[in-house]
Amino acid sequence: MKCAPFDYVRAASVDEVIRTLVGANGEGKILAGGQSLVPVLALRMARPSVLVDINRIPGLGTVTRDGSDVQVGTLTRHSVLAEQIHHPLLAEAARWIGHTAIRSRGTAGGSIAHADPSAELPVVAVGTGATVTMAGPGGTRSLPAGELFVSALTTSLAEDEMITSVRFPVPSRWGFAEFARRHGDFALVIAVVAEIEDSVRIALGGVGAIPVRAAAAEQVLANGGTAREAAAAASNEISPTADLHGSAPFRRAMAAEMVRRALAQAGVN
Repeated sequence: MKCAPFDYVRAASVDEVIRTLVGANGEGKILAGGQSLVPVLALRMARPSVLVDINRIPGLGTVTRDGSDVQVGTLTRHSVLAEQIHHPLLAEAARWIGHTAIRSRGTAGGSIAHADPSAELPVVAVGTGATVTMAGPGGTRSLPAGELFVSALTTSLAEDEMITSVRFPVPSRWGFAEFARRHGDFALVIAVVAEIEDSVRIALGGVGAIPVRAAAAEQVLANGGTAREAAAAASNEISPTADLHGSAPFRRAMAAEMVRRALAQAGVN
């Protein structure tokens, strides 16, 4: 199939993006890397009246260290995230995203906004307690990543807002584990471990509609429990749904194993 007709706007600034989205009355879409949007357009699962290309806006593709955080511009390509040295956990997660062609075009902001529950960056955002900054007709606002994701492929981002940057705290220790049928396939289960301000945080992806914190597993560690006990707690506290890729018991078992591996990488025994 081919895309339905739409107007194309190549924006030169964030302000122009917002004005265009406001004028589109909810019928506008932002084009960044296009790795998620273009296939949806081709299948006519989305039929926006206006497509706003943000790739020529300067200053949105940078990665900068700011104290204990790393700020990632919305247009930062996955390949850049994989090569940067400021945030090793982000670099590791980005290496698991798709294949080389996808990483060279896909963007950090696009992945967060798309809110795929099996995507790597949303899980890292929740696991590290990242903050997402958005621009809209009322100015800019910031939101914890845990409050951004509403459901699968759905966020609290308004139709006339765009993500401009994501601020990721840098963990003192970290671990990342992912299970997929083949490298580059959509993840079936992702586990992220991040020690932030002496507190170990655990997040899981692929086990529900949004990335989730494994609160019970975190409490086990806080009480002096072992990594295996925490992994078991993480498996018991989730309620994954079955699909053609795996049953609910399979995903719970994989969650336990991925948490165990991520904790081992973080040096938590």
